Amino acid sequence: MKTAHDLVAQAKSSIQEISIQDASQAIETADVLIDLREADEYAAGHLAGAINIPRGLLEFKMTGEPHLADRNLHIVVYCKTSGRAALSAVALHQMGYVHVQSIAGGYDAWAEAKMPVVQPHIPDFE
Repeated sequence: MKTAHDLVAQAKSSIQEISIQDASQAIETADVLIDLREADEYAAGHLAGAINIPRGLLEFKMTGEPHLADRNLHIVVYCKTSGRAALSAVALHQMGYVHVQSIAGGYDAWAEAKMPVVQPHIPDFE
């Protein structure tokens, strides 16, 4: 019986995973950057320009939103550590999307590398 980790490892062997060093360029040239984390994770901090589509809604949103329907879109996906992104990249390929890249290490690796993130503004009440 396969575990979630087995499925992620299998997915990673069949997708294009990009390093943090290459991610900025890929994001710059992408048509869409998708944060696959849950809404509360996204609200706590995300990559600039990312749209939030939680993993559980991905297939529905991609086919339900006209601006995401073009199978030739250049798509970059990420999640917290890259597991959900790997599974999502496989699903997108199965749906016919041709240009999908996943950020290795996800949001955590991006933030750890001191790359820019959008943080919520917390008002100063002093």
